[in-house]
Amino acid sequence: MKPDPAGGCVLLLLLMAMVLTRTGAVPVSSALSVSSDARHCHVAQFKSLSPLELQAFKSAKDAFEERLLLKDSRCSSRLFPRAWDLRRLQVWERVVALHAELALTLEVLGSVRDPALEDVLEQPLRTLRHIHSQLRACVPAQPKAAHRPCSHRLSRWLQRLNQATKK
Repeated sequence: MKPDPAGGCVLLLLLMAMVLTRTGAVPVSSALSVSSDARHCHVAQFKSLSPLELQAFKSAKDAFEERLLLKDSRCSSRLFPRAWDLRRLQVWERVVALHAELALTLEVLGSVRDPALEDVLEQPLRTLRHIHSQLRACVPAQPKAAHRPCSHRLSRWLQRLNQATKK
């Protein structure tokens, strides 16, 4: 995916905002068992980030917004028609959705080739890669149709994320 500086601004700002706010929206019960490795799945550890990590995300977001202002780029379109609320999903689906969102966020932020932004994105990318790797233990390889079919909401959200990668 090659982010267009003007067209990709909505996606990037949306993803940065999601990371700043979403980590607290994924409560996972200790009884969650989505894979054989799920015993070591502790998503609650990402409920809040350290002040240093939060500042790194805020600095990256501010630097990106400043860069857009310098280029006179405007963000006016919405990537998704309404706000996404993970609490409307089943608990095990929240982890799947968050994992997919983080994968897209890493793809977009990792493809930024603006020298002015590369340094400021280093710490947020490191944090996101760590969270993403920890979530892998929580996400089933393939949801089993007999045991846990994906809800319509999750299927639709994953489809939208897939479409967003093609924009």
